[in-house]
Amino acid sequence: MKALRALRTLAVLSSSKPTQTPLNSTLVLRFYAAQPQEDNTAAAITSASEDDESGDSIFDSSQYTLPSTSSDSGAEIARQPTWDEKYREKANRTIFGEETRVRPSRVLEKEEERRRRAAALAKALLEAALERPDEEKEDEGDVVVKEEDQKSLSVGIIGAPNAGKSALTNYMVGTKVAAVSRKTNTTTHEVLGVMTKGNTQICFFDTPGLTLKRIGFPYKDMKVRLESAWSSVDLYDVLIVIFDVHRHLNRSDTRVVQLIKRMGSLVNPKQKRVLCMNKVDLVEKKKHLLKVAEQFKDLPGYERYFMISGLKGSGVKDLVQYLMDQAVKRPWEEDPLTLSDEVMKTISLEVVREKLLDHVHQEIPYGIEHRLVDWKELRDGSLRIEQHLITHKMSQRKILVGKKGSKIGRIGIEANEELRTIYKRNVHLILQVRLK
Repeated sequence: MKALRALRTLAVLSSSKPTQTPLNSTLVLRFYAAQPQEDNTAAAITSASEDDESGDSIFDSSQYTLPSTSSDSGAEIARQPTWDEKYREKANRTIFGEETRVRPSRVLEKEEERRRRAAALAKALLEAALERPDEEKEDEGDVVVKEEDQKSLSVGIIGAPNAGKSALTNYMVGTKVAAVSRKTNTTTHEVLGVMTKGNTQICFFDTPGLTLKRIGFPYKDMKVRLESAWSSVDLYDVLIVIFDVHRHLNRSDTRVVQLIKRMGSLVNPKQKRVLCMNKVDLVEKKKHLLKVAEQFKDLPGYERYFMISGLKGSGVKDLVQYLMDQAVKRPWEEDPLTLSDEVMKTISLEVVREKLLDHVHQEIPYGIEHRLVDWKELRDGSLRIEQHLITHKMSQRKILVGKKGSKIGRIGIEANEELRTIYKRNVHLILQVRLK
């Protein structure tokens, strides 16, 4: 038997064909690869465009697909199985001996349903943001106030850096007009916000954070924006002095206390001043607020004291009612129905600056020159906004651009979506990072 097996092995070896030339690896990959192969030319073009640094430093919203509000966008295409149903039925007959219908798993069904609901919700929210409610249109058409019946008031909001001035301004105005960030010195110039209610119009002026020396006198060698803020303190009809009461209770700052006492030490006959204790929602034990009120109750310069939360709106209603009562008879300075071009331009700069502070850290965002280069209203009603971010160092430019333009792209997408919500129209935003 062993000899017979040996003879059979020799016969097989002698009858074997010579070694053939192996197939091309690329051809085998194309026949047996599970993933579709990309064209080499397209891949080369894509890689070349990604390596282009000048293209990475520019964000153009037209290059990104934004949610559409058209009725056809809601149609969803159901996911199709990646296998052939005929082969699956044949395999089921062979293995199980019967015809079985393959159903998608419950996990895939739940995931598909969750994705469909999220898309529907996003579409509904975007439509609600871009279209005005019918009630507002009817109300605006009915409101006609004669010039002799109009009342107005100018209100200045001052305080230490990061006290919540911008958040309070945005809440009372009803829309974002000033950048809000956890970082100090977010506001770099005076920002105007207008609130019109009935026959009364209130103009809020959000100012940069004021700084005092420890002895209680203002800095004279600070930047120009602080000097401008100090010089405009006496120009408002009502002055709101705001401070962070939560931080004051946990870690009191002598400079903030000196600022409060300095503004409330003297009575100004031409101006009314109020003291607002902000961020009361962060204080767990409310009885501690009474201690703070007791600390500043003897200051003659303040006519009223308010405990508010500018972010959540607690106590803001009483403050607004007080300001409405202080309005004097004079014509309105701003159009109550439409935003002026200057206000809209300021809002666009503030929104981009807010996103810049959210994604770029340390001292980099404070050293960037932010300029509005172009502002156009197109024929279809949309806005074309071009802004330049100018850095002083190449290292700062690389950080701001990010890897393959990821950071400036993220800033641009978030800012573009928020501007569309504020303006209630399509916005074409262009951001370019330049080196000075």
